[in-house]
Amino acid sequence: MAILIDEKKRVLVQGITGREGRARTRLMREYGTNVIAGVTPGKGGQSVLGVPVFNTPQEAVNSLGNIDISVVFVPAAGVKDAAISAIEAGIKLTVLVPDRVPVWDAMEIAAAAEANGATFLGPNTLGALSPGKGVIGMIGGRAESARQWFKPGFPKGVGVISRSGGMASSTGYYLGQAGVRISTIVHIGGDAVIGIRLPDAALMFEADRFTEAIVIFGEIGSSQEEELAQLILDRKITKPVIAYIGGKAAREGTRFSHAGAIIEGGRGTHVGKVKALREAGATVVDAFGELPDAVVEILKKMKGESLMSEADKNAVWNTAITRVQPNKVAVRGYDIAELMGRLSFGAAVYLILTGELPSPAVARLMDAILVSSIDHGATPPSALAARTVASTGASLSAAVAAGIMSINRHHGGAIEDCARQLKAIAARATRESISMDEAATRALAAMRETGERMPGFGHRLHTKDPRTARLFELAREAGVDGVHMQAARAVEKAFADAKKSLPINVDGAFNGIFMIARTPGLVAHVIEEQTHEKPMRRIDPVNHGYDGPPPRSLSDKPSS
Repeated sequence: MAILIDEKKRVLVQGITGREGRARTRLMREYGTNVIAGVTPGKGGQSVLGVPVFNTPQEAVNSLGNIDISVVFVPAAGVKDAAISAIEAGIKLTVLVPDRVPVWDAMEIAAAAEANGATFLGPNTLGALSPGKGVIGMIGGRAESARQWFKPGFPKGVGVISRSGGMASSTGYYLGQAGVRISTIVHIGGDAVIGIRLPDAALMFEADRFTEAIVIFGEIGSSQEEELAQLILDRKITKPVIAYIGGKAAREGTRFSHAGAIIEGGRGTHVGKVKALREAGATVVDAFGELPDAVVEILKKMKGESLMSEADKNAVWNTAITRVQPNKVAVRGYDIAELMGRLSFGAAVYLILTGELPSPAVARLMDAILVSSIDHGATPPSALAARTVASTGASLSAAVAAGIMSINRHHGGAIEDCARQLKAIAARATRESISMDEAATRALAAMRETGERMPGFGHRLHTKDPRTARLFELAREAGVDGVHMQAARAVEKAFADAKKSLPINVDGAFNGIFMIARTPGLVAHVIEEQTHEKPMRRIDPVNHGYDGPPPRSLSDKPSS
């Protein structure tokens, strides 16, 4: 549903500690881009907006694994070295935001990209934005305005390619005002030598099954529009192309806006571009203000799915979770009636949280996670809080809410701190080229010196939490037994080696879906309190017995 950038792409920011890098990292992260690392030589080990900083792209890749995109925010003189270091680290797309990059430097970057099977966007580009998914660069300026201006493709959208940075945003904005959804906006950059050119981006949109039409803001200079026209004639571009070409009044030798938009030797003229595109079958408007209406008209003729309903067009804000229409409910795009009876609750929870359906093995793991924390007796704070409030005569919802509100950092919330520590241990093993066991030992030693505790390990009752062992088993079956689980086992081993047995507990084994899992147990506690006990009783937190069914197994035959 997008090209170049979506919510899953792993992004690195070069120059993240600078003013521009920091500001644009904030934009990207707030919009939903998966920014996982930054690079500033000499500042490795720092953190910017919660993003770890490394000295080189290779260091970041070694520590964090595959990185898809690097966005470069460094002075023009440093762009060549920054870009080539990203390309040689195996990053397949580099976005070169700075302008005034020397032409010879751009040519060297192009040679390095070709040699390494990579590509680059820019130089002198605002980047790319896939509405509702992610942005690389600085289109939109602020996350809030980008969300308001650009309407996400649902189920499909039009692709926008612009040779002008400012007009990339304007084109997307006016299309949205006209009720047109967008798959991706791409500003290819304004320099004479660039990476992804207009025809290249058009071919990407042609291959994207969720893009219905291609909208072009072209300019005088270069032969990019003429090459696009040839692609249309050769039937390599079959989707409708709607274009506006700027610079109609420019004469030969005049530079229109930037270095790449200049007529020289009679090539790259406005007349020639318009003629070539029209003869190829594209729609070319004479004024920019005519472009949105022309797009709408073509989409109506082809019964396109990129056009918004009136309700969506007038919407003040959007949600990507559930769409409710008369007689139809769709969760993350799936008809809820189709999911019912076919999808387990755990799989449905995974879908609504992540936006995608899990594999069967991951669905089983998700179900197991929910079952593992459905209840842990009447002693935990959440159960005690729920029963105490229930005993006052409060409603079921009020009593359960009291239990939910008691789930916090020290009860059910250890996973956040635990996950942070495990991630740091795994990164340390890579960074210092040591074993995971050694990294865990060093991390625990440092924590002891500062008086910190390792969250997610040890339990007041269990010496071996039976729920955790089963979850680890299911995680291995699901193929998610990665470095963080290895770090968890290394911590457990380090405690054992120190003659201090602190096994990982269930809070250390999964994330913040604890509240979802625990709610049915709280409901059961509240109902039991309301139906079996006297109001306003003094509830002993420890001294209570059990009078439920005797031990039984799923393999037991039901009684006749």
